[in-house]
Amino acid sequence: MLNDFYKGKKVLVTGGSGSIGQKIVKELLNHDVDVVRVLDNNETALFDLEQDLNSSKIRTLVGDIRDYRRLERAFKDIDIIFHAAAYKHVPLCEYNPLDAVKTNVIGTQNIIDAAITCGVNKVILISTDKAVNPVNVMGATKLLAERLMISSNVYSGIGGTKFSCVRFGNVLNSRGSVIPVFKKQISNGGPVTITDERMTRFIMHIHEAAKLILTAGSLSDGGEIFILKMPSVTVPDLAEAMIEYYAPKYGFNVGDIDVEIIGKRVGEKLHEDLMTPEELLCAEDNGELFVIKNEFNENHPDFVYNSSEIEQLSKNEILEILDEIQ
Repeated sequence: MLNDFYKGKKVLVTGGSGSIGQKIVKELLNHDVDVVRVLDNNETALFDLEQDLNSSKIRTLVGDIRDYRRLERAFKDIDIIFHAAAYKHVPLCEYNPLDAVKTNVIGTQNIIDAAITCGVNKVILISTDKAVNPVNVMGATKLLAERLMISSNVYSGIGGTKFSCVRFGNVLNSRGSVIPVFKKQISNGGPVTITDERMTRFIMHIHEAAKLILTAGSLSDGGEIFILKMPSVTVPDLAEAMIEYYAPKYGFNVGDIDVEIIGKRVGEKLHEDLMTPEELLCAEDNGELFVIKNEFNENHPDFVYNSSEIEQLSKNEILEILDEIQ
């Protein structure tokens, strides 16, 4: 299905040199697209990606989503946009709120306006569980980005650009995520720092995330929020599994690495949600995905998807995942 949908398409990925963006680009190349334009403001990362992929279908564009004119030129003749560019680190956004707004909110509006002007067929925003009942700047800006994206279907017009969102939790081993942080702490002999021992998080393998994002792109008809199903872990279980897995690799005994509780960071939740109770009423279960539409669904799921309430992975299951992502 994906091969048929993406074959011959011209696709652009914003933030395409980031962890998620790169995986989307690589996955698109497996589906016989015509071209993939990769837009990012990180020149060195774009160069590295170009060298790594060595594909004639890649076009790397240095630019920023804050620059509307740059977007208009980049979007010419594009069929589908995957919008992955964002400020995503919770503490940094707390202390740099206006910059988070400029990128996550105004940058998203720039993409919407340029996509409509250029006649792009579909735009898919890559969002986060932190947009659900946000308690921090990053989550609030991503929630507003979602609302801008969904509401833009109203004024793009019949037959115009279709706007949808994909929402998921923590992507394993992505840049700045907890696994690289814990690995570095273990390699230094510890301690591994946990903010709160009650904390739970949704996790997803980065390859699964990229494939399901493309699936959502093919299914999108405008106005949907696609929620990728994923398991949950307790952060202490993840830390213990990582110590067991990585300590010997760095020349330490498991007992050499301490775990230290340092207290919650500014803007951090104990648990995450993937949808609100109100969204639940409009959700349908699509196998690998939940799909939220702007209409009541009498067959909606009967539980709120909270990271503390679904079954968490065991330490052995986490160890299996750690083995897969090497």
